[in-house]
Amino acid sequence: MMKNYLLPSNRRVFKDLKSLNLKDRINALMRNPSYQFLILGVALLVVNLLAQTEIIPISMTLSVSAVIIYAIISIGFCLLLGYSGLASLGTAGFAGVGVYATYYFMQVFIKTPDGGKTGWAPYSFVIALIVAIILAVIIGLFVGFISLRIEGMYLAILTLGLAEILFKVFQNLNQMPKIEMGNIVFFGIKMDNSMKFVVITVIFVLLLVLTNNLINSPTGRAMIAMKNSTSAAQAMGISLIKYRLMAFVISTIYAAIGGVLYIVNTRAIAASSSTFLSLSFSLNILGAVIVGGSKSLLGTTFGALVIFGLQSIFFINIPFFQKNPEFMGILTGVLLVVIVMFYPGGLSQLYLEIKGKIRKKKEQRRIKKYGIN
Repeated sequence: MMKNYLLPSNRRVFKDLKSLNLKDRINALMRNPSYQFLILGVALLVVNLLAQTEIIPISMTLSVSAVIIYAIISIGFCLLLGYSGLASLGTAGFAGVGVYATYYFMQVFIKTPDGGKTGWAPYSFVIALIVAIILAVIIGLFVGFISLRIEGMYLAILTLGLAEILFKVFQNLNQMPKIEMGNIVFFGIKMDNSMKFVVITVIFVLLLVLTNNLINSPTGRAMIAMKNSTSAAQAMGISLIKYRLMAFVISTIYAAIGGVLYIVNTRAIAASSSTFLSLSFSLNILGAVIVGGSKSLLGTTFGALVIFGLQSIFFINIPFFQKNPEFMGILTGVLLVVIVMFYPGGLSQLYLEIKGKIRKKKEQRRIKKYGIN
């Protein structure tokens, strides 16, 4: 019987594959999450290729890249809520850190007094990304220390207050940060729409693989133990301060990376009117994790597609949804109610149940036809 290859170590997978035939090798690789993520990345790059050859509209890639960015932020929140059991409503504020760090380090700080560019200009995107991550680490450590004394609903309210503080700061910094496309370069390579999509996709797949490896590592198991019972986790010698800080830092970093990619993708954002920096965005990220499944990375990605992509990708050319865009909010609300009531594990739980029923039916038909032996 074929083994279960849901292991983070690809070296172990290749070692076990030697004893299998070609069909079982393919099935084993398909069961490995890292290869699933790679296949997803290849599929996204194919979408970009179809857009460049004008088989599909280029506008679709802009919508898909936005959904990928939302999925990156959702993955960080999935790690925080689904695997660490920590609640937060400050996602929008943390993402705003990435937005404004990118603006100031790409459009302001790398300019010379006469309006020219410094020698750091070819690396402006990388510099902005590093600065955003550093700021995210500082904020994550701050919130993580607070989480040691406050839990549950009160922690969520506290992070909401912090997000509102950041939002007001962003409003006073600049009403509309705008990045010129000619200034966006990646190690000297100009980032046009196609290059932008490739960079976003590569970062997305890389973060999926890293997060999956973290979840399946001793660190991930310690986070799960902390979520299930803090008292039992402490009794087993798990340091709450270490893993809570780690969970908040990683989640904040993912949100900041999403903010960097968002401003690069959209070029401009108005702090006074953009929903990306508001409470509604934090709630939508929470909804994406709940809909997809708080313990499934692919489920969370699909949840981000459902919450953020149905309108902009699939229903954009349907007259009814063009005339009634608010209907998507009603549809999303109904979906959340149904998921919470009947499938608390999200759509990933529904998928596993359907898959299990199909497998059971096949087994029953096999037994009926050939017998138990």
